[in-house]
Amino acid sequence: MEDILNKAKLWLSETFDIETRNEISGLIQNNSSDLTDRFYKDTEFGTGGMRGVMGAGTNRINKYTLGKATQGLSNYLNKVYANESIKVVIAYDCRHNSQKFAKLVAEILSANNIHAYVFEDLRPTPELSFAVNHLNCHAGIVLTASHNPPEYNGYKVYWTDSGQIVPPQDAEIISGVNSLNFEDINFNANEELISYIGSEVDEAFWNASIKNGTFDIKGREELKIVFTSLHGTSIKSIPEVLKRAGYTQVHVVEEQAEPNGDFPTVKSPNPEEPEALQMAIDIANKTNADIVIGTDPDCDRLGIAVRDSEGKMKLLNGNQTMSVMTDFLIQQWKNKGLLNGKEFIGSTIVSTNLVNEIASSYGVETKVVLTGFKWIAKMIKDHPELDFIGGGEESFGFMVGDFVRDKDAVTSTLLACEIAANAKAKGSSFYNELLHIYIKHGFYKENLVSLVKKGMEGAEEIKQMLIDLRNNPLHEIDGEKVAFVSDYKTSIRKNLISGEESTIDLPTSNVLIYETEKGTRVACRPSGTEPKIKFYIGVKDTVTSIEDITNVEQSLDNKIQRIIKQLGV
Repeated sequence: MEDILNKAKLWLSETFDIETRNEISGLIQNNSSDLTDRFYKDTEFGTGGMRGVMGAGTNRINKYTLGKATQGLSNYLNKVYANESIKVVIAYDCRHNSQKFAKLVAEILSANNIHAYVFEDLRPTPELSFAVNHLNCHAGIVLTASHNPPEYNGYKVYWTDSGQIVPPQDAEIISGVNSLNFEDINFNANEELISYIGSEVDEAFWNASIKNGTFDIKGREELKIVFTSLHGTSIKSIPEVLKRAGYTQVHVVEEQAEPNGDFPTVKSPNPEEPEALQMAIDIANKTNADIVIGTDPDCDRLGIAVRDSEGKMKLLNGNQTMSVMTDFLIQQWKNKGLLNGKEFIGSTIVSTNLVNEIASSYGVETKVVLTGFKWIAKMIKDHPELDFIGGGEESFGFMVGDFVRDKDAVTSTLLACEIAANAKAKGSSFYNELLHIYIKHGFYKENLVSLVKKGMEGAEEIKQMLIDLRNNPLHEIDGEKVAFVSDYKTSIRKNLISGEESTIDLPTSNVLIYETEKGTRVACRPSGTEPKIKFYIGVKDTVTSIEDITNVEQSLDNKIQRIIKQLGV
């Protein structure tokens, strides 16, 4: 506790403004238990940027932790592009302080002789990624905490290719940030180097989204859509893009349309949570809508509900959505005669293997990377000789083409509506398209269990759980013998039957994946953005007809529940 107190007292110096000093002084005087959580560690500018609770302290998001990250980035940009006029574009979401933080970041960049282009109002994260290339910028920054609770905010950095920073830039930038002290931050803004942008970039982004997300289909006017922005940034783009694409029956959930960092109508603004889309589903039931789409606050994730075989609205998970989208996209490329063996689909190590099966059936390669769209973007950069069709991950993210280099709920919403409209025009449905994929490739069913472990003790508990899993590996899962263990921390994949080991050719990551002889998978990893440890469970079975699907799904659901019980999570 003495170390914590000494660390806190450093924030009483003249380096920090009076508001910050008063906040910390009050915590010290009141002997607040909150002091430990604020100072037991530094907010890390990691490979995925920064995300955390707002407030004063080293383990918080504030003008000084963001300032140090921006100063380090500025130093790196000035070193790498020493003889160029450097430009950085900045966007922000609907969260408390996001606009203020965006202005602060622009001021620090300008103080370091870097031209900052700031969006005049909140914008979707995919538009920020698009703007990096559109404005020929050297980097991009977005102030967002995605779907985290209202008290959070965050900071993500995009590099010259418009994807999030990856090796080698990430480690070099992080090293530079960590070498700085708070007094090294240059807050002396040069207002002449700060410009504001808006409608011109919007138009270019919307046009690119429509170009990449629409196809030669019929029935757009007949599709009934309910859309909710969950109080986030997508309200700035998605209704307009749907309108321009020809969708005339779009019901926007007005109660959730106003951007609001408190997210007053939902417990969590996360489309992965069924409760978040309940208001939209209620409206869909009243209006007999075909599809419900909801996006998270920064508009990179989307959740979808469609009518099942009995006409009831059914929430799809991210694996199901990306499977249907992948199949549709590749089929469109095939219809246009564009498949020549030099295309690929992107996926991640914890996403469904069904995507791999779908792509393979068309002769298309699936490149599988670590969790996070920055790795999919890196694949595009690393393989300029190949054409990227699309890619996704189980956490409700998808990217269509490479004009945006991050998950993009704007264009993916268009794609989902194209699939639904096309299916409806043919007498089918989005859900039926999924069922036919199961019949062709097998019924893959996945489930995610997330355990929240907050604070210093929680972080230690998560760390210990993974240590225990490594020291006491699973040998059977629901009575099936484990055949393979892939440890991405050691980069070793071991065949437990033959004893043979192979090297995993991916960057190291704290992930364990078990696979049985029958294809059951269990993966475990700590979240990179939330105080959680995540268990991904995947099972599969064959299905020969639509009539068999209900029974097969129930059997797989039962199996998943047995595995959850076995894992004790």
